[in-house]
Amino acid sequence: MWYLEVLQVLHERLAPTTYVEIGVGEGDSLALARGRAIGIDPHFALTREVDGDVCLVRSTSDDFFATQPVTDRTRGLPVDLGFVDSAPLFEFALRDVVNLERYAAPRSVIVVHHVLPRTVDDAARAQDTPAGTGDAFRLTEVLRRYRPDLLVLPVDTEPHGMLLLAGLDPTSTVLADAYDAILAEYRRPDPQLVPDDVLDRIDAVPADRLLGSGLLTALADRDSDDATWWSQVRDSVLACAGPAFVGAAR
Repeated sequence: MWYLEVLQVLHERLAPTTYVEIGVGEGDSLALARGRAIGIDPHFALTREVDGDVCLVRSTSDDFFATQPVTDRTRGLPVDLGFVDSAPLFEFALRDVVNLERYAAPRSVIVVHHVLPRTVDDAARAQDTPAGTGDAFRLTEVLRRYRPDLLVLPVDTEPHGMLLLAGLDPTSTVLADAYDAILAEYRRPDPQLVPDDVLDRIDAVPADRLLGSGLLTALADRDSDDATWWSQVRDSVLACAGPAFVGAAR
């Protein structure tokens, strides 16, 4: 299933009031937003009509989060849904997740693109293929290791896969505090050593199984208390993906 199809369903079922997209490009994914949308990209060149309450910022994501009044852009609301579709390098994806989580709510969702390369060449930091993903695939292992409190769910979408993150904690500084150590351990020169379960997408939930499960309904629940909500999310992941995909109990 194409990633834009999955992202469209996420918008429909989660109905985010505030959406932040890092890496706008031609606007195909930003055009799916229906609430307040902020698109960040230093080189966006829209070829799609983008309707609604949209704010486009011609900036790198690092500069945006360092210098922009983010809460003014979101009108004081948390980021309900974030989509990271920026340069597919591990450290950029990691920084974007850290920055988005700071402005999220505990029941927000972040989706990261470009996490499932098909070949070692696709995963190269120095890109020689038009369908390259870079080494952003390393984000999955890092988040599972450093943030076992999160739901970290790779999803098999075409062409490059997605990583769905939930159970966010905007007060957490774990990743920011460990950032230099993480890069020292995980950033590696080409050729990248990509695990077979990543290349073969064994470590990913098929997109149609995700969409046919109760997970998105559980994630969209705004009425239950926190403990009940997280229990519903965990049970839904167990049903559609199995115990290997569920983070530590909170």
